[in-house]
Formats: sequence, C-alpha cells, structure tokens
Amino acid sequence: MSVKKEELDRWIREAQMNAEFPQHRAHGMYGDPKLDKINREKKKMKKEFLDLGRQPIANKFLKEEEFSDEFFYDLKVVFDKDTKLVSLKEFVKPELMFNEDYVYHTSLSVPMVKHFKETAEMLMKEFNPLTVMEIGSNDGVFLKNWSNDYTIGVEPCGNFAKVTEGMGYQTYSEFWTTELSEKIKNDGHVDFDLIYAANCICHIQDLDDCFSAVANLLSDKGVFVFEDPSLLRMLERGSYDQIYDEHAHVFSVTALDNLLKKNGLIIFDVDNLSVHGGSNRIYVKKPNIASDNTLRPSIFENLKEEKSFGIDNFKTYEIFAERVKKSKDDLVELLVKLKDDGKRIMSIGATSKSTTVFNYCGISTDLIELITDTTKDKQGLVAPGSHIPVVDRESVNLNDYDYAFLGAWNFKEVIADKEREFVENGGKFITHVPEVMVFS
Repeated sequence: MSVKKEELDRWIREAQMNAEFPQHRAHGMYGDPKLDKINREKKKMKKEFLDLGRQPIANKFLKEEEFSDEFFYDLKVVFDKDTKLVSLKEFVKPELMFNEDYVYHTSLSVPMVKHFKETAEMLMKEFNPLTVMEIGSNDGVFLKNWSNDYTIGVEPCGNFAKVTEGMGYQTYSEFWTTELSEKIKNDGHVDFDLIYAANCICHIQDLDDCFSAVANLLSDKGVFVFEDPSLLRMLERGSYDQIYDEHAHVFSVTALDNLLKKNGLIIFDVDNLSVHGGSNRIYVKKPNIASDNTLRPSIFENLKEEKSFGIDNFKTYEIFAERVKKSKDDLVELLVKLKDDGKRIMSIGATSKSTTVFNYCGISTDLIELITDTTKDKQGLVAPGSHIPVVDRESVNLNDYDYAFLGAWNFKEVIADKEREFVENGGKFITHVPEVMVFS
C-alpha cells in the first residue's frame, strides 16, 4: 500500500486533532477505530513507568517550511502485568511513520549488510528452506541473499517496495496483518518454510493479529525467525533511546513466550546478539509437529536470566525510570558546561535513537551545532523536533569541533576507528550509554 502525500497530510491533521481534542476521538470523529480498540485493551492491565515527553516522528526529517505542521505525541511507556510486555502507552498511526518518505536504508549500514548476509547463510545451512518470506524487507538487504523464484517481501513503505520489486522479488506494499496473510494465500503462494523479520515485529502494534498471520502462512515444519532489540539489554545499559514511535514494544523473551503460546506458536531457540545495542533472535515453530527443531537450552537460560534481573517485577521499571532521569540531567549538565567553556559540539548519526534523546533532554542547536549522517535522504534537512541541521559527513571537518556526541552509540567502535584523526587531534566523543561519559 503506497501512501500519497494528500493522505499523509490528512492523517497528520487527524492525529493532531486527536492529541488536541481527545473528546472527538472518543466520539469516533477523527480516531482510527482499530487503533482505539487496541489502546483501550492495553490500558486494562498496563502500568505507566516512564514519560519521555513530547516527541516527533523519529524518522521524519524536515524542511524549514514544514516546522509549523510537525506532529508531536506523548511518549509514555507501560508494563503489562499479565503478559509482562513493555509497550508505548499510546500508539502512533502506522501510516505517519511508514510511508513513501521513510528514510532508513539498511543497505547504507556496512555492519548491517554484513549481519544480514551472515544471517541468511546461517539460516540456509540450518534450515534449508525452499520458500521464504520477509516481513519488513526495507531495501532488500536480506532478500537479495535468496532466490527470487521462491522468496517474497512485505514492505509498507512504497519507496522500498519499488526497490525490491525492481530486484525481482514480489513485494506486497502493505502492513502485515491476518488479512494480508489471507491475500497472499489467495494469490497462490504455498506455506513458507522460513518467515523472517528483523527490527520489524516490535513495530507491529497488534501482536495477536501479527502472530496469527504468521501461523496462517507458516508451513508445518517451517520456522519463524525474528530479531528485535532486547528489553533486558536496554534495562541493563540504560539505553532508553530504544524507545520511540516505531518501537511499539520492547521485547523480553518472557513476554514473547507468553504471547506466542497464546497464538499457537512456541519458541524453540534464542540467540543473543550485539546488533542495535543488544538484540534477541527468536526461533519459533508450530507446536506438536514432529521436526528436528527441538526445544533448546537457550530458551530456559534466557527466561532464567530475565527472571533473576526482575523483568516480571514492576519495581525494576521504576528503578530504570530513575536512571533515565539521571542520564538526562547528567547529559544536559555536561553539554551546558562544555558550551560555557567555549567548546564546539556536533553529533554523529541522525538516528531515531538521537531523536528520543534530543527531544527528551531539550537539546537543540544551542548545544549541538549539527549532525553528520551518510543517508542522502536526511542530508540538507533538520532533525525531528530539535531542528538540528543534518549534513553529509564529507562536508564537515571534524577537527573544527572539540566533541562529537554519538547518536549511533551502538556503532561506537566502528565510528571511533573511522574517525581516528579526530581523536589524534584532541577530539573526544560523548555517549549516554551505559552512562553519560566522555571518551577518546
């Protein structure tokens, strides 16, 4: 489903009306009935523990003439006492986030290209699937490792769907739902031996519908493999910037175990990954089907580790919220002091993570002068909310600056290695994970 600009503008106006006049939404004048139903259900068992303030669409980089129409929402986080799932208190309409203007190109990240190539090779060797489907195929960085004769993609962002179609992969430019799974079946596709998703399932707001759709298209001996940021690692590291509009949920293995069982699927293996600051790769199958995919010790090890940490205890999240507040105070105090001392500060990586940090901490051009990023679609625009200019790395001499904040702290080693000259000339990096610190 491709979204036209006129439709996107209308959805933005509707979302703004919902935020400003919630009584209209209650009477059904402007709201999305399905989204309202999900939000009402969520409130029954949810306890709020974190408020990250007013936030913009994390990947919506802007021109100056778009400032007056910029959409903001309240970014609050809740814990479900029943399923142990951590989610946003209020979801943002998916079409506002995932559309023709979406700018995150996975193939521009060298570490992620390597990651997906190695992942595809591992899955081929481990499961030897004939038929493959990827949910959230982006610009084809994972798909391209598979034969396009038996592989399809699902990608709601029309710009990326066109890319993978051009690569020869049939791509459904729609959001992943049970309705779409029926459409794919009706189009003549057999059940899939491998359904894969990376950094996508956590974007899907209705998880019951999502997992039911997977079960509908998964072959009896097929595997559903997905990877998303780890709640445990986020809590350990204080990396609250994993929370933004696209991340409707931050997953623990505990919560996924509960939700998948509820929808007729079971976890049989878990890989703990370093990507995106700590992720889990979850391996799922249909229950009561004889196959080589027996339950592996990793499931019980992860559940035990999460239990020990307190994943199922609300007090854990209250402590995390206190740590987040301290991180904000420490970062602002550091940046203000450096500016008062006449230091120049820039940022590396115009990421969704940095959108959360800059807007929660109230950081704008008075503290950070500019952001460098390799994504051409972001260059020449300004960052959401903070309105810090985004420029091409090649247009900036880092030696003109004293400090560089790492908006992409999860690639800290890669950045530090690439910018050795900056360090050799006295430059220093700033990060807020696991705590606010300066290093070189």
